[in-house]
This record gives sequence, structure tokens and C-alpha cells, in this order.
Amino acid sequence: MGKFFEALANVFRIPDLRNRVMFTLALLAVYRLGAQVPIPGVDAIKFEEFVSRSAGSFFGFLDLFSGGQFSRLTVFALGIMPYITASIVLQLLTVVVPTLEKLQKEGELGRRKITQWTRYLTIGLATTQSLFIATALQRGGDFVLDPGIGFILLTILTLTTGTAFIMWLGEQITERGIGNGMSLIIFAGIVAGLPSAAYNIWTNTFVTRIWAPFHMIVILVFMVLVVAFIVLVERGERRIPVQYAKRVVGRRMLGGQSTHMPLKVNAGGVIPVIFASSLLAFPMTFMQIPAVANNKWISGLFMSIRSGEPLYIVLYVALIIFFSFFYVSIIFNPNEAADNMRKYGGFIPGIRPGKNTADYISRILTKITVVGGSYLAALSLIPEIMIGGIKLHHLPPAALGNWIDASFPRWLLDGLGVTFVFGGTSLLIVVGVAMDFANQVEAQLIMRHYEGFTPRTGRIRGRRSASA
Repeated sequence: MGKFFEALANVFRIPDLRNRVMFTLALLAVYRLGAQVPIPGVDAIKFEEFVSRSAGSFFGFLDLFSGGQFSRLTVFALGIMPYITASIVLQLLTVVVPTLEKLQKEGELGRRKITQWTRYLTIGLATTQSLFIATALQRGGDFVLDPGIGFILLTILTLTTGTAFIMWLGEQITERGIGNGMSLIIFAGIVAGLPSAAYNIWTNTFVTRIWAPFHMIVILVFMVLVVAFIVLVERGERRIPVQYAKRVVGRRMLGGQSTHMPLKVNAGGVIPVIFASSLLAFPMTFMQIPAVANNKWISGLFMSIRSGEPLYIVLYVALIIFFSFFYVSIIFNPNEAADNMRKYGGFIPGIRPGKNTADYISRILTKITVVGGSYLAALSLIPEIMIGGIKLHHLPPAALGNWIDASFPRWLLDGLGVTFVFGGTSLLIVVGVAMDFANQVEAQLIMRHYEGFTPRTGRIRGRRSASA
């Protein structure tokens, strides 16, 4: 612990690193300040009540990634989701569009061009979503104080400008702060809800006494165990040994060293969970349409895949594992890795170069992706069950449902009612971004010959200290 505080003090001893940290904190404060400014012409209280009733729909999903700003309809109500969507779309298109694939391989110039297109697509998506929200607000109830074309145009301008400003903040943090600005903005929005979540637990335990103190202890212990589990898996990787043969170039002998190819257990991060959650949230969003809600067959089908239902659990797990494989197949190509290894004289001991190497890497990648997808599914489902339970008593036939309802514990069927900020997706984002932020700061410390936060990082000696 002493090394940790010493490393923390070293952060503020280095002028450049101190300026980067303070710049990052200042822009995050600006983001939180804008989160308190509501868009004009809307009854925010009524809309917040509406979103709270639609917690399992796409509205609740948007509210999570905007840090609760969507339910309050602030100028940052769209959050960073349009930018994330645009980035994912362009990333997927690089697989099928030769122009984008070529740009991606051109280095810094190509990445700048793709970033520019991402900005344009973000503005287009934000404008479209703003139009949809403004129209839905006018038709959905008495949320709008002064409806009309003026309100629609003002809402589009406000929300689109807010998204563009958040995008600019994220890029500034990435360039002049401690990197990964977009992730830090999502992190700040989720962490802002932690005090209210802690107050909710305190109220349920000591004020309303809905929970016994034992329940609170179980929740806190569970939180610590989940965080530890996330840290363990996020740092986990399978290292494939790679040997480089010796080569003679001119009068120099090159190669001959042994290294490894690291394959992360959870290469997709939180992306598969986001895809699966958003896909399953859309049907519940359509339930807000009267024609859908009044149709007995369609409404019954949609109700069977709402959060907590057995069918929802099955589809959720299947989609998370599917998107884990899908995303890994996009970001890593075993054939390309095998070809690059062969070009530089590298090989895996005991495996023939070329196709055999690609097949070997593919088999290992398949195994660890199954583990990573199962980890994401468990991490997402266990908190969801704690929040709302799993409705096993809704299973047909009625006799089976009645037996389950009478025999199973209520906390399993109905959950503990913990606030959604403790959901698995939120924890994965918060812990993952915090680890990445610590790694960025640690890298800056080591580069300047200081010790890092963790014991495995020692002081790197400079030329002067080495010669002494």
C-alpha cells in the first residue's frame, strides 16, 4: 500500500503527467456540469417517471450509457452512444469495404481519415436520433410544454450539439489527457450514480428495513468478489510461444529470440454485452406503441423476452457468446497472423508454418472465446438476477409454474431490488476503464523512471543511474 501512495504522489511531482491528469479531471467536470442543463420545453419530471417505468426497454439502456442523463433529458441526453455506434459500424464495414480496409492499413493517415468519417456518421446518427426523440415526445404524452415544429428543430439542435461536444471532449482527453477519452466519459456517467445507489442500500437496510443487515453484507461481499473476478479475467491471456529463427543480414546476425503471442481471454471487452442488450431491448421499446400492446400474440411474445424471463436468459447468453465470436473474428485474423509470423521467420514450436499455424491459433482462439463469452454472460446475468430475479414460475405448464412459485425462494424469483448501477455491464465498464486508466498512468510513470502502482513494475534505471 505504501508503494501505491508513493506512486500516486509521483503523479503530481511530474509536471507533464500532473497537467495531463488535471486536464482530464477538468474536462470530466465540464461533462458533469453539462449533465445538469435540461433541454428547453420539456417537463423533465414526467419524462423521468416514464423512463423509470420503461427500465427494461431501449430507453433504460440509453439511460445507462448516458449516466442517467437521458431520463432527465439534459443537453447530453444522447450521451456517447451515437459515437460508439458509428465506430462499430465503420469497424464492421472495414471487413467488407475494400476502401476502408486499405485505409486502415495505411497507418496514421488512414486512421485520421476513418476518424473523420466516424465524426460525420456520429453527427448523422445524433440528428436522426434527436428527430426520433423529439417526435416521440410530442406524440407520447404531455411531456412537451409548447409542441410544434419549433420544439422539434430546437431539440434536434440541442441534442446533436451536445453529442458533438461530448465527442470533442473525449478526443481532447485522448490527445491531451490520459487517453481513452470516450471510455472515461462513460465511466464518469456511471460512477456519478454510485452515491445514490449506496444511499438506496442504506435506506433499504436502516430506514425502510426492507432488507436485513445480512442482505447488505451479502451484497457488499458479492460486489467485492465480482470486481476481483473482473480484474482476474480482464488481465488473463493465453500466451502462445513463438520462436524466431536466426538470419544473416549483411554481416549481422538477426533473430533467434523467443517471445510469445498474447491472446486475451476477453478480447471483445464489453462490446458483446452491449450488442446483446440493445438487441433484446428493442422489442420492449415497441411495447410503447398502442397497436403492438393491444395485439395479444405480439405483446405475449415480447413479454416473454423481457428482462428476467427464462427465454430472455437463454437468448441473452446465446447472443453474448455469438457476438463474442463475431467481434473476435473481426479484430483478429489467424491466417494474417500466421502469414506475418512466417514473413519474419517466426514459428510456433512443434507446429508447421502456414496453414497449420493458422489452424492451431484458431483452435486456441475458439477455446478462450468460449471462456470469455461465458464469463461475460455470467457477469451480466448474476447481477441481473439479483436485481429482478429469474421468473422461473412463468414457465409452462401452469402446474410447474405453481410448484416453482411455492417451492423456490423469493429472492431468486423476484430478486433483491438492487439499483441498476450495480449491474454486470456497469461493473465491467467501471472496472475495465479504471484498470486501463491506471495502466496509462503507470506507463507514464515508468517511462519517466518512476515506480508504478503494482509490485511487478520496478524502477527503470536511466543512463545516468546505470553508469553510476
